[in-house]
Amino acid sequence: MGLRLYNSLTRSKDELIPAAPPAVSLYTCGPTVYNYQHVGNYRTYIFEDLLVRTLKLLGYAPKRVLNITDVGHLTSQGDEGEDKMEVGAAREGKTAWDVAKFYTDAFLADWKKLGLLDADEMPRATGYIKEQIAMVAELDKKGFVYKTSDGLYFDTSKFPRYGEMMTKEHLEGLKSGARVEANPEKRHNTDFALWKFSPAGAKRQMEWDSPWGKGFPGWHIECSAMARKILGDSIDIHCGGIDHVPVHHTNEIAQSEGATGKPFSRFWLHGEFLLMNNAKMAKSAGGFVKLADLEEKGFSPLDYKYMCYTAHYRKQLDFTWESLESAKTARRRLRDAAQALPAATKADAAASARLREALADDLNAPGALAAVWDALKSSCEPGAKRAFLDEAESALALGLFAAETEAAVPAEVAALVASRAEAKAKKDFAESDRIRKRIEDMGWLVKDGKDGSKAVKK
Repeated sequence: MGLRLYNSLTRSKDELIPAAPPAVSLYTCGPTVYNYQHVGNYRTYIFEDLLVRTLKLLGYAPKRVLNITDVGHLTSQGDEGEDKMEVGAAREGKTAWDVAKFYTDAFLADWKKLGLLDADEMPRATGYIKEQIAMVAELDKKGFVYKTSDGLYFDTSKFPRYGEMMTKEHLEGLKSGARVEANPEKRHNTDFALWKFSPAGAKRQMEWDSPWGKGFPGWHIECSAMARKILGDSIDIHCGGIDHVPVHHTNEIAQSEGATGKPFSRFWLHGEFLLMNNAKMAKSAGGFVKLADLEEKGFSPLDYKYMCYTAHYRKQLDFTWESLESAKTARRRLRDAAQALPAATKADAAASARLREALADDLNAPGALAAVWDALKSSCEPGAKRAFLDEAESALALGLFAAETEAAVPAEVAALVASRAEAKAKKDFAESDRIRKRIEDMGWLVKDGKDGSKAVKK
């Protein structure tokens, strides 16, 4: 079965034809590890994980690279401001290296909670400084680079196809001067830094010697250099968030193809924003929601993953606690139904075909969920349903068959569960129902079983 994906470069849904099938080379932009990642960031990683799982389901052999940005990402999209790692170090009174390690570890812990597949390679920008310097030197030799007082810049006028992936809205923004930056030495408002010089008279925590002086790489060059080193001059798929299109990914194309003279990536996939209060969730806005915040309110990270699947990855999704509650309820129902099924036999062919067709159509996760629910309601025998759900779980990874750690029951709730048990024993059902309602109002459910009653987080 062919896989059709929306390619931001062609602005159309195209069939994936890898350079060396069944292998698929895949580069996905990873986190800047100066702070916790928020759930909007994780929506992108969830869609990319679904891509990897779908490739595997359809018989491809993906090799995924996920970078860790631990230097060079400035607080401005236009090469102004401070390095985010230095900002994080100043905020927490730690070294930039310690900040990078702490938030990388936090990211990997969240990654595991979401049930995401490990990347084949997870390079850190600081581990590929030599390759980045070499690529800048290559671009310099080919005439793409000019020097200013604060660094080396890529001259976008020398790359005629610059901005080909931008939409009409992006281009209109450029015409109106939306990306004009404070640096008067830049020749064009779209030019971007390849290498930044360390400020005179100051020592940065992260800086390296280069042919042009002590400094550090620009944000964009790391992805081009690492993708080239690990995956080759040309790759099959490059992914990221939709906000990467007008700056980061546009600049990657220019510098990569300027250096090699070859197409950088055949496909470009971009996930849309997660909205909260009708605005994009962003750390710069403050008050962003972390996975830990979900867990504190009694949600599993997999409930959030289910919520993400209710919208296509190219559609904006509004985050509300009510929608997350609905996703939690739906996932629990699905999980309970799955675990009640007997041993697997042979997957229902019709259900399997429908699941694959949905995923092969640009990762249609809502369609895949619909296929799962319809299969459960179907008249096919239980063992076939179980076998199909095994297949669906390999793609969706919702923890349908895994034992989940239950939240610790507060003492007050435990006492109410005991009081309800006493009321039931006395056949005082009105009091039993009253206590059950009180427990539910506190965010817990009572489950009765042969071994007694217990409370579980709603």
